[in-house]
Amino acid sequence: MNGRQNGRPTLEEVAALARVGRGTVSRVINGSPRVSEQARDAVARAVAELGYVPNQAARALAGSRTDAVALVIPETEARVFSEPYFLDLIRGVSAELAEADKQLLLTLVRTEAERQRFEHYLAAQRVDGVLLASVHGDDPLPDRIAQLGLPVVMNGRRSEAEPVAYVDSDNIGAGRAAVAHLVARGRSRIATISGPLDMYVARARLGGYRAGLAEAGIDPDESRVSIADFTEEGGRLAMRELLERDPGLDAVFIASDVMAAGARGILREAGRRVPEDVALVGVDDSVLARLMDPPLTSVRQPIEEMGRTMTRLLLHKIAEGSRAGAAPRQGAEEEPHRVLPTELIARDSS
Repeated sequence: MNGRQNGRPTLEEVAALARVGRGTVSRVINGSPRVSEQARDAVARAVAELGYVPNQAARALAGSRTDAVALVIPETEARVFSEPYFLDLIRGVSAELAEADKQLLLTLVRTEAERQRFEHYLAAQRVDGVLLASVHGDDPLPDRIAQLGLPVVMNGRRSEAEPVAYVDSDNIGAGRAAVAHLVARGRSRIATISGPLDMYVARARLGGYRAGLAEAGIDPDESRVSIADFTEEGGRLAMRELLERDPGLDAVFIASDVMAAGARGILREAGRRVPEDVALVGVDDSVLARLMDPPLTSVRQPIEEMGRTMTRLLLHKIAEGSRAGAAPRQGAEEEPHRVLPTELIARDSS
């Protein structure tokens, strides 16, 4: 590999920038343990800076395909292993990978230092592809993974114009369906508890709520909008805030079942009956919704199927790259996007 081919950085350029030999770069890229941590980090930084993409055909001939896929969730252990959403998603991903005889590497990336370490890990080509979940709008990781030449598929998206492959659910439709249901039950002072607005999923559900109000001829009132963080405690704080702003509200669309559980606790403390005084609708249709008192009306997302679908897309991208003999060129073809339908499940909370 002397000189650039197709304008792409070469192994020699990586070695020069990292101040190591060509053989050291090759060993790092192929996952050899016979490299110091200092040299490994230097090569990983150079690979990331140059956007170097290893030749996939050479890796395949060397037998270096890992048959492993990383599922990356930028959340804490406490949240990932306590929230039904993530557990259902992991179940779908794991089932699909097991059928394909692939290994799952679950990775939680919570800090900038952890993100950089994970990028170095990827630069060493230790997995064949990456699945991403719960990504915030300013997260650079999806683009960095793509620049490294690794196939990547996201659960959800960062914006309406997301360039990276993703599988999402109809979050705008979820908000509209929830409001239409509440209006049909005679409610008119409908509030909402949103997730953090740096996440597209939260903005989409809030947009669906506002669209539902407009379709019902109800004037929007921003005092009935409270922003939370998809946690139970966030739901509690937001519900308390909404009651202070509008004590006469008669319904709340809550952007997750977990937040709805927190909101339900505050309503009980305030002496508000559900659904007689305040009707509630959540999102996810998790086991939590069915166990609440009263059982929670919720917009069902096909969470496990989203996990399966994104895994199938990723495995297809991995196979296509292998058959092509090289990593796919950025922008060579439009990345696949899938949006799965949602369904409102009515229960006693509304």
